[in-house]
Amino acid sequence: MGQQHWVLWDGDCGFCRRCVEWLTVRDARQVFHPVAYQAAPSPPMTPELFAACAQAVHVVTSDGKVLRGGRAALFFLDQIGWGWLARPLSLPPLVWAVEIAYRIVATHRQFFSRLLFPRAQDRTPV
Repeated sequence: MGQQHWVLWDGDCGFCRRCVEWLTVRDARQVFHPVAYQAAPSPPMTPELFAACAQAVHVVTSDGKVLRGGRAALFFLDQIGWGWLARPLSLPPLVWAVEIAYRIVATHRQFFSRLLFPRAQDRTPV
């Protein structure tokens, strides 16, 4: 696990769980080690990181760098082969728009969960 990147996500959030499932399916090289931040061991967890993880997803890279929010999401995309999208979005001013979009989605997780990950019982038959 020393070469993997830790993904620290909110284990109490269904939207977060579905996003981590999406990431895990696409992580063919198994470079990520996702764990709910509430259950993460120390290290990598610290009291400061625990408090920050309540606000946004975090990645602790294999070399110890900590990424959060939109930048963490861009890192995910880059690592699973979507660098063509993630790299340009990582540059200012686009990265600022990514951070704003991340904050909007995080604030309205329930809405986006229903929109992006509808459960079968929620779908209206056609």
